[in-house]
Amino acid sequence: MSTTTTEAARARPSAAPRRVAEHIVEIVSDSGEGAQKAGQTYGAVSAKMGNGVWTVEIIPAEIKPPARSRAGASGIRVRVGSEAVTNTGDEADLVVALNEQVLYGRIEQKAYRPGTIVLLENKWATDPRDDVREAYAKALGEFRALGLDVREVPLEEACQKVAQDVRVGKNMFVLGMLCYITSRDLDKAFEEVAFVFKKKGEQVIRKNQDLIRAGHAFGAETLELRYEIPPRKVDRAQLVLNGNQATALGVMAAGIEMVAMYPITPATSVSHHLAGAFQNVGGVVHQAEDEIAAMGFAVGASYAGKTACTVTSGPGLALKTEFLGLAVMAEVPLVMVLVQRGGPSTGLPTKVEQGDLLASLYGQPGDTPKIVIAPATIEECLHFVVTARKLAEAFRTPVMLLTDANLATGVQPIPRPEVDADWLSPPLDQTPWQKGVTAYDWDEDTGLSPRPIPGQAGGEYVLTGLAHTRLAKVAYDPHSNQTGCAMRSRKLAVLRESLKPPVVNGDRHGDLLVVGWGSTLGSIEEAVARARKDGLSVSSLHLRFLSPLEPGLKEIFRRFRQVMTIEINYSDAVDAPHTGEHRRIAQLAQVLRTHTLMDIDCWSNVAGQPIAPRAIHDELVRRLQKNGGNR
Repeated sequence: MSTTTTEAARARPSAAPRRVAEHIVEIVSDSGEGAQKAGQTYGAVSAKMGNGVWTVEIIPAEIKPPARSRAGASGIRVRVGSEAVTNTGDEADLVVALNEQVLYGRIEQKAYRPGTIVLLENKWATDPRDDVREAYAKALGEFRALGLDVREVPLEEACQKVAQDVRVGKNMFVLGMLCYITSRDLDKAFEEVAFVFKKKGEQVIRKNQDLIRAGHAFGAETLELRYEIPPRKVDRAQLVLNGNQATALGVMAAGIEMVAMYPITPATSVSHHLAGAFQNVGGVVHQAEDEIAAMGFAVGASYAGKTACTVTSGPGLALKTEFLGLAVMAEVPLVMVLVQRGGPSTGLPTKVEQGDLLASLYGQPGDTPKIVIAPATIEECLHFVVTARKLAEAFRTPVMLLTDANLATGVQPIPRPEVDADWLSPPLDQTPWQKGVTAYDWDEDTGLSPRPIPGQAGGEYVLTGLAHTRLAKVAYDPHSNQTGCAMRSRKLAVLRESLKPPVVNGDRHGDLLVVGWGSTLGSIEEAVARARKDGLSVSSLHLRFLSPLEPGLKEIFRRFRQVMTIEINYSDAVDAPHTGEHRRIAQLAQVLRTHTLMDIDCWSNVAGQPIAPRAIHDELVRRLQKNGGNR
């Protein structure tokens, strides 16, 4: 008696998993098919099993792009490792694609390598439309010619056995299949799904758990792929969250009670996360009618005594600049979170870039010194909000915190913070104002001054964006304006003196020093580690304070033959035509050149993607070979 293929597969034992140190998985599909939800859940399950995890969302620029379009690929990349994972990694090991067209864009972005396994939905091979069948057959040939290991799988056909609407169910089926392939804990997957869908009720939870179970069984029955990624040793409780969630937690941990913002990609989810819990700690999320109103609301709330926060992205920064200048001139504490994306104008709304550094430092009329800091990890997104609030109040100035789309949407396990009461803002001082102390009683040495809080008897003063004296009186005379500018600048000089020099990763001297900032930390340090293993003399350092810059940079730079920045913003290629000595360089490189008067080179791109460690490593090798550097 003959047996079916499925029965035969059930009869054979599951393939023994192959142990690997890390595994990079992508799920790509049309927008709206739930690939990101599946990947986020997969990443959370992996993190809760003890693995290091980093996720990168693949988001099309259009809200609803056409189905089966190359530019409309939506999905997620999940890098899972036996050690801590700090970046997107290099080429993917495994891809689940719900149609062939969405793969083209990822191939253009060099997301895959020869040998990458592609599990491709095969329903398009028998589609009733001639053009679809032809496109599918053509793609198969092209993908295999590139060396991709394409394996056609009947995902939709199998999913239909447990779900009527496969468009909204296939993602959980894929999650179950991935749990089988990479030996994920099914119970943890069920628990995560229950958490994700808890507001939709038990019926929805059970349906999604059934889909995961079916996908797992499908993998066991039809696939010979099986991997095991051993967990790392974790000695502290972990939180699994993305940078925007960490920022929202930081707002609450800092004791900030009001966040005013207008929705803008990729910053909006900060307000979503706050809206679910902020009221429990006495906080209010104010959604203003536009970016300008949000900034004005935050400045006004901060003037009233409790330092407020506003969150935005690049186009919002452009609209907020006038009120930002007011906060600098009037010396009103304020926390401003800027989640950078591609520009200029509306640019690349869903893609990563570090293009707003110069705008943050210099993008207001006149001299507007302010504190600018940049977290480099998801954990730092939380802690830096606490730091920003403290600095804003201590130095009576706006503090800008620069994150980006990579940190905002990337998911990673971090040590669960032990909340300290010292993080919270102190109670408002409503004791009578000291007689004889003026509204801007600047200390000549530090530029600092006590801050009157509305409601303090005797502390009344006029807040103005005009040049003013110590008495808050409008004044246009040369001495008053010169003094005010000097005092506002002196505060940053005092802050710089309190900072420590950055720590060099690697040798303290050598052929090449790489300088980075923001979310490039993990990729840079991984690339440098590879280069050093190859015997190359290269080190790195990463800046968190960008205004004022951390001290000791010139002394550190002098110990290296070459210094260069790695950034995700635009610079002319070294061999670009018509540039010569007028070549445009990356933004941090410009700032460092001005600060140190040294020749700081750069390598950057605006591809809209996180920079992979391999790309940085290849550039380091090229630079050192070109200039004869070696150990």
